[in-house]
Amino acid sequence: MWTNLQKLIQAVQKEPWAQEVSFKEEFWNFLMEWLESHLLSSFLDQITKQVDEIVEIDPDLPEQEILTRATRYIVEFLNASSASVRIYDPQTEQMLSYGSYPSHEERRETYIPLEGSIAGEVVKSKRPCLVPDILDETRYEDKEAVYLRGIHSLMAIPLEIPRFFPNERDTRGVIQIYFPEKGREFSPLEIQIAELLAKRLSFVIARKKILSMHRLNEKKEAIVRHIFKRLGSRGGIKMKDVFNRVIPELVDMVNLQSCALFSVTHDYNYVVLEAGYPEEEGYHSIGRRFSVTSEPAFEILLRLRDYEGDSAYEVVTPSYILVVDPQKSAIISGHMKDFAAEHNINSILYIPLYVDGEITHFMTFDAIEHRQRYREDEIELFLFLGRELMKAQKMERLDDILHDFKNPAIASAGFARRLKKMLEDDKFRESLPQIKRYVDILFEETSRMQELALSIYEVGKEQIIDITDVLLRRFEINKEAIKEQLKQNVVLREGPFVEGMKVCCYPIHLERVFDNLLNNATKAIPLKGGTLSIKTYKDGDWACAEIGNTGRISEEDRVRLVDGEGEGRGLYITYRIVRLLGGRIEVEAKRNSTTFIIRLPVYREDTQCAVE
Repeated sequence: MWTNLQKLIQAVQKEPWAQEVSFKEEFWNFLMEWLESHLLSSFLDQITKQVDEIVEIDPDLPEQEILTRATRYIVEFLNASSASVRIYDPQTEQMLSYGSYPSHEERRETYIPLEGSIAGEVVKSKRPCLVPDILDETRYEDKEAVYLRGIHSLMAIPLEIPRFFPNERDTRGVIQIYFPEKGREFSPLEIQIAELLAKRLSFVIARKKILSMHRLNEKKEAIVRHIFKRLGSRGGIKMKDVFNRVIPELVDMVNLQSCALFSVTHDYNYVVLEAGYPEEEGYHSIGRRFSVTSEPAFEILLRLRDYEGDSAYEVVTPSYILVVDPQKSAIISGHMKDFAAEHNINSILYIPLYVDGEITHFMTFDAIEHRQRYREDEIELFLFLGRELMKAQKMERLDDILHDFKNPAIASAGFARRLKKMLEDDKFRESLPQIKRYVDILFEETSRMQELALSIYEVGKEQIIDITDVLLRRFEINKEAIKEQLKQNVVLREGPFVEGMKVCCYPIHLERVFDNLLNNATKAIPLKGGTLSIKTYKDGDWACAEIGNTGRISEEDRVRLVDGEGEGRGLYITYRIVRLLGGRIEVEAKRNSTTFIIRLPVYREDTQCAVE
């Protein structure tokens, strides 16, 4: 079965040891046949079994576990001491530690440079590198570690997983196989076997990549399905519902502890927590605003400062920032270190999201495990999720705006009708003061509708405003809405009020809060009639506004409203805005009345408020 058998016999006969013996030609033929039948057959059987063991590694296992199992098979077959894998990271141009057998990951350097290292040379040349004596090899720096383990020689074999698409990169790495012998000579057969096993390992990783691509498409479809399902619901799309449905879809791919979506203000001074998972008190305070300077990672992500940290604890690339160890990273603040320790967060991924070349949002993914690397398909899934969530956020804002258009639209139509009637009745002169008042209200309300439309993209600037003044103006508009809705027997009660009680917020936000609460309170008044009341007062550091109405709610509904779980769109909007403003909502339910209390921080001279 061997080809060129005669040439092989001639080559053997030329060996010095063969020339010292004299055998007939038949002996050499019988010898080769015996070797083929017994020795070669057994050897090929061993090789086949070893290849099968590697090929049959479950591709559903984590990539690092696959590499660890494969290195164990290689170590056992070659009678080596240990083996390890390093993968080239083109973002950082370093060789990343990615599994070993026996496991020495806690004592291995996380990264070694591409230049000047044995692993880097193998990746660049795509050829094996043999080191008979590690202690004499200048390219191997961590000599103390191998000396303590009784290792003296090394065979480094290239590992390559070909790309699937033209815009992808080939995954390149190296398998380093360690032996105890000093001055070891590596036979060509050993090198060929190691290369064969490395190629079979690349086949397993390629299978895993194919499965990952399939699951990636499934996850994308699931994300879109959940978003469109919420879009078609009666209450419209709500980001917290989208997060609660979408994020669990990722758990089997990435062991996430939590994740969050942040928006970035136009001046890059602040980031706002738009949505998070899980949404718990003390975990993700939706609407909370953070100064960009409070977290070095924010500044680096937004390119407001250069990265000057230690790459052993974080990976900084144009596409993402991965904090490998939050407790040791210099780009994580002390507050965030405490938060990570409290919630068992052991690595943090930051991914920027762009609109027209500018970062408008970013996402954070907190993992329980110490992630040293994310695969390209994982990053692609996170980017897809981020882009879809940005769309969902715009749809949520559009739903909110369409809902809040109602009050100013009703008021504008009512005042326009009255104004038209006055002009048609030739009562222009005697009604001039009232006409001027109606025109002022029309101007204010149409301007407000314009602001609502524009707030899909931005909400203007924060201002110092009088909470009582805003409440009175919205109460006046709500009176008109009551008339337009032909609501009967509604008694209006105003006061007492505290004048000059200032808060710092976006005016349109506070107007929307009062409009929604007044509208809901009006609709909750029984058909036989009742009372609608407002008042303001100061309670310590809180500026408080109360809106009360006749009508009783159950204790279960009261708790749900306080927790932001009300079914109505208006209450959902109100709850989110009040949290955004750093305030609180309280609901008092008596035997025949319900009172909503809005508490906002009183503005103080020593606090910051972006006023223009």
